[in-house]
Amino acid sequence: MRLFAAVVPPAREADELGRAVDRLKSLPGADDLRWTGRPGWHYTLAFMGEVDDSLLPELHERLRRAAHRTAPFQLRMHQGGHFGRRVLWVSAAGGLEDMRLLAERADAAARRSGVSMEEHRRYQVHLTVARSRHDADLRPFVDELGTFEGTPWDVTELALVRSNLPVSGTAGEEPRYEVVGSWELGGAG
Repeated sequence: MRLFAAVVPPAREADELGRAVDRLKSLPGADDLRWTGRPGWHYTLAFMGEVDDSLLPELHERLRRAAHRTAPFQLRMHQGGHFGRRVLWVSAAGGLEDMRLLAERADAAARRSGVSMEEHRRYQVHLTVARSRHDADLRPFVDELGTFEGTPWDVTELALVRSNLPVSGTAGEEPRYEVVGSWELGGAG
């Protein structure tokens, strides 16, 4: 199964972002973008790709330990950015060092479980809100997000998420995400 570790924003904070994204959809060029759905919004910590079922018990145990070693921290959705001319995202503010530490621990947990983590990049905190199949001028959308400040929330959980890729071939169909494991951060609850 195709997996990644993530922080999933609570519903109230996702709704705040949803209202900001709804405003973006009225800007010129918005119809050329593929907007991600609110149910799938997440901050990826470690992308694992296809993971063999036989690795899951150890992966779950190692992610549990990674979560236990990480204290809860505060985060808020904050402003926006883009990767090239194809991906529009929302950043975060607050406990970014804690988020990076959790990302490193999730990555190490996957590697030590035998997951092939070939794609290692410098961690960039982001939540994807739109993509373009072709080069697009994303600056007006980033500018509009420049004043976006979400309400802070306490990150208390590490999630393991399964990505179910579209199979119908229907235009605009998005991946479906389902949480297949979650662990409280140390000291939570």
